[in-house]
Amino acid sequence: MHNLEAFLLGLVQGITEFFPISSSAHLKFVKMLLGLEANSDSASFDLACHLGTLITLIYFLRKDIMNLFAHDRKKMFTMFLSLTPLIPFYFLLKPLRDMASAPSLLGIFLIVTAGILFVGNKFQLKKIKEPISKGDFFLIGTMQAIALIPGISRSGSTIATARALGWSARDAVRFSFLLSIPAILGGTFLEILKIFHTTTVTSLPASVYIIGFTTSFVVSLSIVSFAMKLLEKGNLKPFFWYCLIVGILITLYTQIK
Repeated sequence: MHNLEAFLLGLVQGITEFFPISSSAHLKFVKMLLGLEANSDSASFDLACHLGTLITLIYFLRKDIMNLFAHDRKKMFTMFLSLTPLIPFYFLLKPLRDMASAPSLLGIFLIVTAGILFVGNKFQLKKIKEPISKGDFFLIGTMQAIALIPGISRSGSTIATARALGWSARDAVRFSFLLSIPAILGGTFLEILKIFHTTTVTSLPASVYIIGFTTSFVVSLSIVSFAMKLLEKGNLKPFFWYCLIVGILITLYTQIK
């Protein structure tokens, strides 16, 4: 991987992370186009890019996070409840995730994301539901766990589910991204352990990691506010069409190739 490729991948991660279109799928496809081999070095580079957008998210939601720890202990419990499906799903879905990592299936799972967004947009409850039940949090967490499969958008799955359950667009978006912070941190920790277990030396220069991290951080920092405001309007239709069209194009590309 060259510095220009690292910049391009960091750019892709920074632009796509805060939209419900699966940033991981975009990273994977761009690497396919660039002919970059999928190995432990590639995985560690992806972590660097995801770390850049994660820091942006923590900074942007810093007031929500501080309020969570200082005042809103009830929401802390609901977040814990939403995170519980991740633990068994991470291990139980491993065979499926390995199978789903095949390039030929990447577009298919983006089309699945389109289907989830369609349902979330089409069947939004007219009346905002209050109070929110514990079952809602568990179901949203289950959808986040299913999004461990490459190509299925985590934010798309959780926001669409919350909207279909009668949440306001703002509550759905804020909770989805707050929930992503411990989920991404936990996944990052597990992936780091896996990388260190499989290899001790990286063939990629330090500049590649620095460029990927810095680009994803700077780009995501400049786009996060716009993305949040757009999603809080509650219209998932543009993202449905985007995932459907891109999913079909990627599927055709992988079949032809």
